[in-house]
Amino acid sequence: MNPTNPTTLQRDGDHMIVNLGPSHPSTHGTLRIILDLEGEFVAKATPEIGYLHRGVEKLGENLSYHQFIPLTDRLNYCSSIMNNVGYTLAVEKLLGIQDPPRSQVIRVLVSELARIGDHIVCVGINAVDIGAFTAFLYLFKERETIYDLFEMAAGQRLHTSFTRIGGLMRDLPEAFLPLLDQFLDSMPRTIDEMEKLLTRNPIWHDRTKGVGKILPEDAITWGYTGPCLRAAGVAQDLRKGQPYLGYETYDFDIPIGTCGDVYDRYLVRTEEMRQSLRIVEQCVQKLRELGPGPIIVDDYKIALPPKEKVYTRMESLIHHFKLVMHGMDTPVGEVYSATEAANGELGYYIVSDGGKSPYRIHVRPPCYPIFNSFNDQVKGTLIADAVAILGAMNVIAGELDR
Repeated sequence: MNPTNPTTLQRDGDHMIVNLGPSHPSTHGTLRIILDLEGEFVAKATPEIGYLHRGVEKLGENLSYHQFIPLTDRLNYCSSIMNNVGYTLAVEKLLGIQDPPRSQVIRVLVSELARIGDHIVCVGINAVDIGAFTAFLYLFKERETIYDLFEMAAGQRLHTSFTRIGGLMRDLPEAFLPLLDQFLDSMPRTIDEMEKLLTRNPIWHDRTKGVGKILPEDAITWGYTGPCLRAAGVAQDLRKGQPYLGYETYDFDIPIGTCGDVYDRYLVRTEEMRQSLRIVEQCVQKLRELGPGPIIVDDYKIALPPKEKVYTRMESLIHHFKLVMHGMDTPVGEVYSATEAANGELGYYIVSDGGKSPYRIHVRPPCYPIFNSFNDQVKGTLIADAVAILGAMNVIAGELDR
C-alpha cells in the first residue's frame, strides 16, 4: 500500500503509519494528517492539503459581489466577522470608495472582538488538548458574551454576514454598548485567572516550552504571519505596517516572543487579547464622540436603498431591483487587499472584467503556509508534542482548504 495514502493502520518494520484526523478531537476541524511513527516519535507528518476543499473561490465567480459575503463566513468560522471586513475592504478598494466614519469604527470594534473570540478558542482548546481543562471553562464564558454581542449586531452568532459593500447591514442596537461595557469589565479578570492557571504552571511549562520552536528566518521563509510569526520575534502586524480602517489612530502595542515555541504563541495570543480590549475601549469612546450617523455609503448603485424609500419612491425601487437582479457596475482591473486577521495576513485578490460577478477571486488564508510547515515542526518530536504544536498553530480547516 502507498504509505502516503493509507486507509488503515499499517506497519513497516519498526514504523507505524496512522491517520491523525479527519475526525479526531485534537485536529480542530476536518484536517487529515498522515503520521509515520517510530514508537512514540514522529518520523514524518504529511498534511493532506485540500481535504475539506469546497470550491469557495470558484463559487465566487458565479455570484455577485454582494452574494459572496456569506461565503466568507465559512472561511475562519471562529472569527467570521473579520472575513466579512477583509472581503468588503477589497471590493471597496476595487470600486475606489470608503465606508463612513461610524462604519469604520464599528468594523474595528467587531473585528477586535472577533480576534479575542478566536484567541479564546485557540488558547482554550490547546490547553484542553494538553490536559488543562479548567482554563477552557473560564474562557468560554466570555466567548459566549462575545457571541451575544454579535447576535445583537448581526442577528447571528457564528456566521454573521455583518458587513456590506460600502458599510454595514445596520447600526448597533441600543443594548449593545451596555453589554459591551460589562464584557470590558469582566474579560481582563478572566485573562488574569487564566494566567494564574497556566502561565507559571510547571506542567504547562514542560508541555509547551521548547516545543515547536522556530527561528525568525525560518518563520519568514515559510510565509508565517500573525501570532505565530510574532511569537518567533518578528514584530510584523498589518494594523501597524499597512494601516486600514484608521488603525493608525488607535493606541496599542504589538507583543512578540523570543523563540516561537508553543509557550510563546500562548503568551503572544494572551497579550493580544489585552491589546484588543484596549482598542475596543477606544472604539467605544470614538462611537460616543461621533454620535449617530450613516453606516453605509449613500450611493444606491452600490448599496441598497433603505426599505422605507423602496416602498415609497420609484427611483429607490429601481435601484433596489437593479442591484438585486443585475448587481453593481465595477471597473475592469485587479486588486489585492490584506487585513490582520486572528491568524495573520488574510488577503483577497479580486480580478474584475466589469461584470456583475468577479472574474477571479483568490483568498490568501493565514494558516495555509503555517500548516505547510507542520512536518518540519513535528519531525522527531513525541506524538503528544505534535498535538500541542498543531493546537498552537490554530489551523482552521475551512480557511485552510477553502
